[in-house]
Amino acid sequence: MSGEADTAPQGSPAPASLPTRSRATAHPALLRWLVLVLAVGVWESAARAHGSVYFPPPDRIARHVRELWFDGPARHLFLSSAVVDDILPSLGRMAAGFASAVVAGIVLGVAVGRSRRAYALANPVLQFARAVPPPALVPVFVVVFAFGTPMQIASIAFSAVWPVLINTAAGVRNTDPLRLDVAGVLRLNTAERLWFLVLPSALPRIFAGLRLSLSLSLILMVFSELLPGTANGIGFTLTEAQTRSDLLTVWAALVLLGALGYLLNTGLLAIEKRLIGRGRAI
Repeated sequence: MSGEADTAPQGSPAPASLPTRSRATAHPALLRWLVLVLAVGVWESAARAHGSVYFPPPDRIARHVRELWFDGPARHLFLSSAVVDDILPSLGRMAAGFASAVVAGIVLGVAVGRSRRAYALANPVLQFARAVPPPALVPVFVVVFAFGTPMQIASIAFSAVWPVLINTAAGVRNTDPLRLDVAGVLRLNTAERLWFLVLPSALPRIFAGLRLSLSLSLILMVFSELLPGTANGIGFTLTEAQTRSDLLTVWAALVLLGALGYLLNTGLLAIEKRLIGRGRAI
């Protein structure tokens, strides 16, 4: 009896143990960190062997980053006073431009994607607007808004809106027609169809557009702060450091931008994982 009870049915896969799953999950993460450590180690060795002032070793750059922005007291999360002038203005402009692009892109994308005729008419214009290099539009916004924060936010929003709009429209158009028929049988109104059916179905494409827009927002944030009329921000710090030939600060700003891009993308991926899982459950 005990032998029969302990024997698993033939053909059924044995359940994976929790430690095995943990090791399988941790293995890729360890590999990614190992590659990063090796790359930094090679950079460190090459920079010290070459001894060039143009390519400082990573440990000097890391110390300079801490001295510039992260040597404050613990009650301020170790953030220095320079964060207010160098980092927060840039993040504020980027957040305002990116949020405007997300709202406009999703609203217009849903409107265009719900109508076959509107999608056919608007698609050439959308593809043309997407193909224009974002930095090429900055002079236009300088003429319209003059130099300053409004121009920077407008250039970020206008350049970042197209990936969200195009991907949202494509995601809405790819909604399963059978599910739309079921929604009609259940007599769901337009708002209920959008909230419970269309948007969850389009979420993967929407987040694909959001990731592209986030990268564009970061690029346009820095580019707009390199222009005259800017008095703060990471791009302004880069310009000032180049003027003073302070190459260590230039490298510190580049490392900071890379870290910000990585953290923002990681946060967006975490949100995507939660929302897409929830959307599929619906």
